[in-house]
Amino acid sequence: MAKQVFINLPVNDLQKSMDFYTALGFTNNPRFSDDTGKCMVWSESIFVMLLTREKFATFATKPIADTKSGLAGLFSLSVESVAEMDKMMEAGLQAGGTEPNEIRDYGFMQQRTIEDFDGHTWEIFFMDMSKIPAE
Repeated sequence: MAKQVFINLPVNDLQKSMDFYTALGFTNNPRFSDDTGKCMVWSESIFVMLLTREKFATFATKPIADTKSGLAGLFSLSVESVAEMDKMMEAGLQAGGTEPNEIRDYGFMQQRTIEDFDGHTWEIFFMDMSKIPAE
């Protein structure tokens, strides 16, 4: 079996969150979804599990972080171009996400940040490997 990454996120409104992630370009895998969780597919090996807070709590051994007021993690998604990054961000903003800071340009990489309804923070970036400074 190929190695895969599953990111599990607690959400307050499962349908609203699923709609937001769909707007970002994720697709739903109904085989691993039910009324307590939705499996959202980014690629063949990267998945985001949106879980109701109640369902998430069954897996947790610590209190669930309040990601609206504190940062619990930064998740980054690469895209093929700045235009794709901007299109993805605009779709996410139209779906109700927020952009907490302006675009960052590192010369070889442009990066934008979007937060979902629950405050989960995603970095959307394009990296041009030909512009990485030589050591």
